[in-house]
Amino acid sequence: MEYYQYIKALHLIFVITWFAGLFYIPRLFIYHIEATQKPEPEKSILGTQLKLMTKRLWFIITWPSAILASLFAFLLLHLAPGWLSQDWMLVKLGFVVLLYAYHIKSHFIFKELQNDIVKWTSNQMRLWNEGSTLILFSVIFLVIVRDALNWIYGVLGIFLLAGMLMLGIKIYKRIRTKKPDA
Repeated sequence: MEYYQYIKALHLIFVITWFAGLFYIPRLFIYHIEATQKPEPEKSILGTQLKLMTKRLWFIITWPSAILASLFAFLLLHLAPGWLSQDWMLVKLGFVVLLYAYHIKSHFIFKELQNDIVKWTSNQMRLWNEGSTLILFSVIFLVIVRDALNWIYGVLGIFLLAGMLMLGIKIYKRIRTKKPDA
């Protein structure tokens, strides 16, 4: 147990870098999708650069961080198996499964864009971008609060946050329609 705090710190560091990648990759997807609508040669130049940037982010930061965060999490659970008997931890692990589903779907989007297949609009991708934010808020509140009743309020708060994020996206879309350089 003397190494528990070090392992916990490493777990948190890699969770943070994992989320950093998951926050940034959809932004790059948005730019890539928007670049496909530009005239040549701008379309090709931007497309090539964005493919390189997403590839580096995805394989050098995001995937390794996901694997290392999980590895250290499993090690923490091995050292303190009692956490698995707590309801909040089981809910948290459910969110981790959801996070991996989000990550894997983002990987499929990554592969499509690398092959010049565009199935999403930039607005759809902006909504997708908020998925990792909602998961992060859920997990942080769950880990800090750890109370079932407060968790119900937290879920309601997350839905409120989701609504506010969608409203913000719509407002931003209106602003960009009026001022394309915004």
